[in-house]
Amino acid sequence: MLQIENLHATVGETAILKGLSLTINAGEIHAIMGPNGAGKSTLAYTLGGRPGYEVTEGSATFDGQDLLALEPHERAAAGLFLGFQYPVEIPGVSNLQFLRESLNAQRKARGQEPLSGAEFIKLAKEKAALLRMDMEMLKRPVNVGFSGGEKKRNEMVQMGIIDPKLALLDETDSGLDIDALRIVGEGINAIMRKPDKAVLLITHYQRLLDLVKPDFVHVLAGGRIVRSGGAELALELEEQGYEAVA
Repeated sequence: MLQIENLHATVGETAILKGLSLTINAGEIHAIMGPNGAGKSTLAYTLGGRPGYEVTEGSATFDGQDLLALEPHERAAAGLFLGFQYPVEIPGVSNLQFLRESLNAQRKARGQEPLSGAEFIKLAKEKAALLRMDMEMLKRPVNVGFSGGEKKRNEMVQMGIIDPKLALLDETDSGLDIDALRIVGEGINAIMRKPDKAVLLITHYQRLLDLVKPDFVHVLAGGRIVRSGGAELALELEEQGYEAVA
């Protein structure tokens, strides 16, 4: 599904990714761990097409397409979802309207008919219930007045409604209490643990991995993946830290 080869990327004049290679197949969940400044968020933003992140070498293909040649909205329409570490607030924009417009724009790009208002509300209620989120919250402006945990749950509702092929989740567990973490972990499993989908999960902590149970764990350090393994690698990192393992 996703094939990254020798990826180099800079932010400003600073080289962050320095030859990163990674393959993610459909049906797999991959976790990336690593010290601060290693390039984890840069990888997610580069794949998502965020402005200011320039690829200087290497390639990334997604479902056979040159991912790096696509504009951000084209990447989203192709089935890529980027979950932010710090979801932004959008005052004055209804959560429900934002999600309906986003979904129907992607459906149009794929040659599908748009959902009617009634069809969309039914879908939104289903996904909100999955994340134990009150529908009244979806009527509010996007993330305005939400707690950190509510923002992350709202983003998982967005992911459920958009129904992507590949989710890039950048520290989704950041700022979550125990209950919110469990709800988010269950949501990731319910939405994305399917044979035709995949997840790249960036995290610092074992606790989310206990819930999501990744197929592969990678250590990213110095702009490249320096070690890969199964779930036991995350436990090793938890016990020994990055210096001992990388």
